[in-house]
Amino acid sequence: MDRFLEMQTFCAVVDAGSFVKAADDLGFSRAAVSRYVAELETRLGVRLLHRTTRRLSLTEEGTVFHARCRELLSGVEEAEAELSSRRGAARGLLRVNAPVSFGILHLAPLWKIFHDQYPQVQLDITLVDRVVDLVDEGYDLAIRIAPLPSSSLISKRFASTRILLCASPQYLQAHGVPEQPSDLAEHAVIAYSYWSTGDGWQFDGPNGRVSVNIKPWMHTNNGDTCRAAALAHQGVILQPSFIVGEDLATGRLVELMPEFRSLELGIYAMYPTRKHVALKVRALIDFLTKQFSEHGSF
Repeated sequence: MDRFLEMQTFCAVVDAGSFVKAADDLGFSRAAVSRYVAELETRLGVRLLHRTTRRLSLTEEGTVFHARCRELLSGVEEAEAELSSRRGAARGLLRVNAPVSFGILHLAPLWKIFHDQYPQVQLDITLVDRVVDLVDEGYDLAIRIAPLPSSSLISKRFASTRILLCASPQYLQAHGVPEQPSDLAEHAVIAYSYWSTGDGWQFDGPNGRVSVNIKPWMHTNNGDTCRAAALAHQGVILQPSFIVGEDLATGRLVELMPEFRSLELGIYAMYPTRKHVALKVRALIDFLTKQFSEHGSF
């Protein structure tokens, strides 16, 4: 049995979460996929996967072996990409992770343009707001919106976004306009679950840093849900300008306490290594850099 094919099949099963889906992705029969993994386990003398009727999971040995297989397969892909680069052709599967709202609002309109420029690159886009592990979860590149990253990953900054406090005019007419952060204790607040400071909001005001502990009536892990609640006059939100910017421009939402500024976050491409960057990854970074260069901020 081809060891490369065994590793490729094993990784496909782990990534897909099932033998059936892996067989579809690889274009093999389910029996062939099961046989390749079984023969791999027999040759290694260890069980790599826990199998139940409902799900698959990696054993301790499988976790270690999967990480090494990923490294080896990535090395093969990098070698192919290096050869392809000499012919000027970015190609292959490109797995990208991005935040949900930014991915929908600002990245989705660009994917067809990228594909038209690089037709031999197949895109696999995953939108989640949690911070993924690029290496362990098999992503080539992630878009992250954060303070300056402190990470072993390589980062490329595209643009920035401001975090703004806002509410609808109708809500403010009914409940009054907060004039300083401490006034938020008297207001209905819809909070985003993934803020690194939790329910401790911080602002830089005329006299320095101000912190306030809010008591939200609702938490949500999605910025668009915060926006929708604010547009429905349900309370005050703290959200990035790339989500609420148009609403502020049209007056559907009103910025509150502009003299008390919250965070400004960078929008970055993150990838695992500067060495032997695959041509498909470099192509996407260059493409997004050009697309976002006119923005500066969202």
